[in-house]
Amino acid sequence: MGDLREPLRELTECGLPQALEVMGERWSFMILRASFNGLHHFEEFLSELGIARNILSNRLAKLVSHGILKRDPCADDKRKIEYRLTDKGFDLLPAMVALRQWGQKYGAEVVENPVLVDERDRLPIGPTSILSHDGRILGPADLYLVERDRLGIRADGSKAEAGAAIERGQVIDIASMRKAQSAA
Repeated sequence: MGDLREPLRELTECGLPQALEVMGERWSFMILRASFNGLHHFEEFLSELGIARNILSNRLAKLVSHGILKRDPCADDKRKIEYRLTDKGFDLLPAMVALRQWGQKYGAEVVENPVLVDERDRLPIGPTSILSHDGRILGPADLYLVERDRLGIRADGSKAEAGAAIERGQVIDIASMRKAQSAA
């Protein structure tokens, strides 16, 4: 990834150690998965996940304290509590899908059922990818580390400008992009 390396011992200079501090164990991911599947109540998590009561309580409290879930009284019974995903929690969806796809690809022979599909066409979603600022699919050889003050400065010294942002629902021709990458 270039001549520059991340300071691997420095835990505060990278988002990965911070993310792992919050999400770095199995039950946090399983609770998050259950939340994406519509579970909201302590007893639902308990029965569906088969998790010990004390572990569930601890993990829910941690996810709430980090702003991934919010804790609200139920509308119909104020004595009951609902756990709902926040925007910060919903932002973990691509990471969850990427981990799921990785597990399906390299894990034991898992026949996915039900299958994760896009709502419009009801066809299986494509592989989670790393996209450039302008929508190109990137692989490991396309990634490079630069100092913040060198953003947009190409190897030849010319200046790059950010492309238009990709919007939700925008169609990207992945097949053409892959052909262009192969030709390059």
